[in-house]
Amino acid sequence: MNLIIVESPTKAKTIGKFLGKDYKIESSFGHIRDLPEKEIGIDIKNNFKPEYVIPAKAKAKVKILKDAAKTATSITLATDEDREGEAIAFHLAYILGLKKPQRIVFHEITKTAIENALKNPRGIDDNLVNAQQARRILDRLVGYKLSPFLWKKVMRGLSAGRVQSVAVKLICDREKEIEAFIPQEYWSVVASLLKQNVILSDSEGSQPRDSSPTAQNDNSIKAILVAKDGKTISKLEIKNQAEADKILHDLENAQYKVASIERKETLRNPPAPFTTSSLQQTAANKFGFTAKKTMMAAQKLYENGFITYHRTDSLNLSAIAQQEARNFICEQLGKNYWPGAPRSFQTKSKGAQEAHEAIRPTSPAQNTPEKIKSQLTPEMFKVYDLVWRRFIASQMTPAVFDATTVDIQANQYTFRVNGQTMKFDGFLKIYLTKFEETDLPNLEKNEILQLKDLLKEQHFTQPPARYSEATLIKILEKEGIGRPSTYAPTLDTIQNRNYVEKDENKKFKPTKIGSTVNDLLTEHFPQIVDTAFTAKMEKEFDEIAQGKDTWQKTIADFYFPFAENLKEKEKAVIKVDLTEKTDRVCPQCGGEVIIRLGRFGKFYACSKFPNCKFTENIKKPPLNAQCPKCGADLVEKNTKKRKTFYGCSKWPDCDFALWDKPTGEKCPQCSFLMVQTVRKQIKCSNKECSTLATPKPNRAKAGKSTETENGNS
Repeated sequence: MNLIIVESPTKAKTIGKFLGKDYKIESSFGHIRDLPEKEIGIDIKNNFKPEYVIPAKAKAKVKILKDAAKTATSITLATDEDREGEAIAFHLAYILGLKKPQRIVFHEITKTAIENALKNPRGIDDNLVNAQQARRILDRLVGYKLSPFLWKKVMRGLSAGRVQSVAVKLICDREKEIEAFIPQEYWSVVASLLKQNVILSDSEGSQPRDSSPTAQNDNSIKAILVAKDGKTISKLEIKNQAEADKILHDLENAQYKVASIERKETLRNPPAPFTTSSLQQTAANKFGFTAKKTMMAAQKLYENGFITYHRTDSLNLSAIAQQEARNFICEQLGKNYWPGAPRSFQTKSKGAQEAHEAIRPTSPAQNTPEKIKSQLTPEMFKVYDLVWRRFIASQMTPAVFDATTVDIQANQYTFRVNGQTMKFDGFLKIYLTKFEETDLPNLEKNEILQLKDLLKEQHFTQPPARYSEATLIKILEKEGIGRPSTYAPTLDTIQNRNYVEKDENKKFKPTKIGSTVNDLLTEHFPQIVDTAFTAKMEKEFDEIAQGKDTWQKTIADFYFPFAENLKEKEKAVIKVDLTEKTDRVCPQCGGEVIIRLGRFGKFYACSKFPNCKFTENIKKPPLNAQCPKCGADLVEKNTKKRKTFYGCSKWPDCDFALWDKPTGEKCPQCSFLMVQTVRKQIKCSNKECSTLATPKPNRAKAGKSTETENGNS
């Protein structure tokens, strides 16, 4: 019997389908050997030697694997091909006493890939194992040394980590930018024009050919002021209403003549296939999925053999995959959708290390989304459909647009209007993304346009937006912080630690405790939260993986200066006072009631703690809505995992609760409460009722509008 060991039972089951009775597939359920949970587990004086143990939860599985190994004629380790997978294979080999372990790797779980891998086994890659070990030991040293410092200087239960602390700092820095932001007023001038079929010759005084006005809606144009006396007017140049009024005065009785028309064909190239981060970002933007939810769906798709390995920062595609895409495109869509040669993409992420392919379907022609929909959960289907379409689109022709730019002269001022129409859909046939079509009327040079309205519009610059999951992952990748396997766990950790939370728009904002810890680390341990330093460490892990450096040297270079600094700060830094005074008296001992800050927010407590244990939750003000069960006020509450919901103030006597925020209005159809979703949609809370309402817009004063800058952050 030939024994193959993988990480997960699903992966084992899928591989088992492709191999005969001569093979037995077992799973390790992840790591079977790790650093101990309740002690540091590193012998610092002995060159940082790790003291690995078998976790209690893995002991039963280790026994099963050892028993299977005793009767096996051959043992093959088929864990994932990244550093974590290599480390798992290393520890399996150690536990099973394999002197010359046989290791296989594959990008996808298909019959062909497994058979080819079995024909080409290799040994354990010690460099990859050392790189994983270096990261694990460094993270353990930072966590176990710095966390107790935070307990003493801030409060118990806190933690610090190499990547999580940088992520929190990015969110805190963005919040400070928002708080410090001063809006800047600026104005724009827009001319609403109508085509009237009047064309002058280049000579100013000649007679028009036709003076009959044409005021159909499809002949209307909205052109924005872009230049004066041939000099470009910048976005913020018109600073106030007085300057805008002067321009309107200058344009009184002006003639609006088409000065130039530029027509050109533009191409919109298809996007690259997905990497881990781009898949997480797209799923977040398109479906509102968290990074964790996306990775769970992708994990299942990989283990069931539907997509290639999902932890990757590579944009490479195999020649076979490109050929499969070509065949599908030519046969199903038409040869005019094939660009004539395979498309290749260059990996852009800093320190890209994973020697995988991009994420793609394993059998794109056979497993179209609709064909396998019945085999997938709704989340798996959404992710698969996204991966499949993105892969096929990446090998298609560009979309072709006809773009038109028209400049209109009025006295010394130039107005501009841009138009765009799609000429050929190209890759958009499969992978539809947002684009705007603006169809302009047929215009000719020197044509005179009729002024319908001349508007001045007030704007204010907007602060940078808070990070969403998608934009935070994007900046982490851009700065070289973390790796494909770490983005989702990092986002999860900083929320579970209550360092950050999401606002009503699902954007990250720091909590009080998160800001406090970040300020302390920034002042006293700047390297830990420095993006450049953290990226440098990632680069050093890469060099270990390539055999260019030793893991012990990398750890020593970091640890000894860090430990010396920590020793100094233990003495120099005083405890942060997070309490707030109140005018309340403790009902148990008569002492002063203060507001303390805990891991899950603020609460009332007696100042004489620990002698007096009085505590009380700080109640949030009631909503403008009453409980339909008992008539009491509804209030905002939080689950143990800090997820917001809305429930009755008389809980536990009344258990009424809603996930969406009640508006205070009742449904006109069924009298249930109307609620507002996180996407600002107002609907009836009764699942049987389909009543929807449009939320009231935030209207600016007459003549004003707003514009958002940095909207992609």
